[in-house]
Amino acid sequence: MAVSKEISEFVDEVWPSVKKDIAALVAVDSVEDLAAAAPGAPWGPGPRAAMDEALDQARRHGLETCDIDGRIAYADLPGTGDGVLATIAHVDVVPAGPGWDSNPFELRERDGYLVGRGVVDDKGPFVLTLWAAEYFRRAGRPLPRTLRCIVGANEETGMKDVAAYLEREGEPWFLFTPDAEFCVGCGEKGHLTATFLSGPVAGAPLVSVSGGTVANAVPGTATAVVEAQAASLPVADGIEVRDLGGGLAELSATGVGGHASLPDGTVNAIAVLIGYIADNGLYDARTQGGYVSFVQGLLASTDGSSVGLASADDKFGPLTMVGGVARTVDGRFTQTVDIRFPTSTTSEHLHAVLFRFAEEHGMRMSAPHVMEPSYIEPDSPQVMALIDAYEGVTGREGDAFTMGGGTYARHFANAVSFGPEGDDPAMPEWAGSMHGPNEAVSEAALREALAVYIQAIENLMAL
Repeated sequence: MAVSKEISEFVDEVWPSVKKDIAALVAVDSVEDLAAAAPGAPWGPGPRAAMDEALDQARRHGLETCDIDGRIAYADLPGTGDGVLATIAHVDVVPAGPGWDSNPFELRERDGYLVGRGVVDDKGPFVLTLWAAEYFRRAGRPLPRTLRCIVGANEETGMKDVAAYLEREGEPWFLFTPDAEFCVGCGEKGHLTATFLSGPVAGAPLVSVSGGTVANAVPGTATAVVEAQAASLPVADGIEVRDLGGGLAELSATGVGGHASLPDGTVNAIAVLIGYIADNGLYDARTQGGYVSFVQGLLASTDGSSVGLASADDKFGPLTMVGGVARTVDGRFTQTVDIRFPTSTTSEHLHAVLFRFAEEHGMRMSAPHVMEPSYIEPDSPQVMALIDAYEGVTGREGDAFTMGGGTYARHFANAVSFGPEGDDPAMPEWAGSMHGPNEAVSEAALREALAVYIQAIENLMAL
């Protein structure tokens, strides 16, 4: 099945308008700002403004819109029967951060790529869903189900928006999110995060520890201040020592960072740092030894084996475990953990083992935040309909896969991820990935994705 002439001509015709709409959304700095939250804008003014722009675009397509208290919204092309076929994408973004070659909130075209914060995660794909709906509106054929484009505004900071949608509207018949890689993400590992806290033991000789920036990433750098003469400390790989004066030294550890769901090949800088501290006795064994040995044990593996949590299944592969952020707060040391787990274990088991491990080392564990694994059989009719659409439009083989990352799909009973965020071997050196500087996506890939989405909706409506 090749892409139809009607779909191909539609994409060619509307593409300039598609880019204009993407530019309008990229122009909105929609980073969460809870300090400025207000009624109707629970995630702050930026996400609210992006949602307003998204709904304005939907109304220009003739879609019927609904705003659920500013938490989440949707736009409908009504069908003749029961049931809703939904897409869900988000218009909030992560902070721009340093390193951009241009204004991150101004869409730029360069070397066949579109550049701007959110262009691939997830404003660009959201705009594609609206234009896919426009294709069916223009066709004028009655749809057997309502086609609904859901607009999320809290994906990057917790996905708390979904609860408002489900409470009001309930589960759709089927849903896909264009916030992932092609072909079809049919399963996502469970996710457990927690923070561990020592007693008030920070001080001489281990004064402070700081490492990482976010809990869902392997930290590439970490630092500690210790009571020691810098000149007396031995040289070690990955460690730099700086004399702070007054009998204090700063230790800077360098590792290899990466996403928490893909820790292979990474080196945790906190582990490097604490290992050096332990090897050189730069801590009080009586008061600080529990913390040091706890972190060493927690970070000694990325598969959970060092604390007795290793597990794997044939759907998701092995569990992963990463300690992303270390801090010193009010005289106490803290350490986070991020675990992505398969169906061969349970969140209750993980919690119990981690609680005991922390207790044995004099650490306290916060109540964990848990999302259970989600999975749809890869041979289900809906998944096969998406694969057929992808293969038919692109001419490339597609398959279903599982992943350690998390998308909106995991919050719905019958949902998958299906998006254009995959690896691009042709991407220029200057171009960045989602969440990084110079976030970029191939314009050709987005054009192709629009055709894929139209064909996918056609296939799903026929089921």
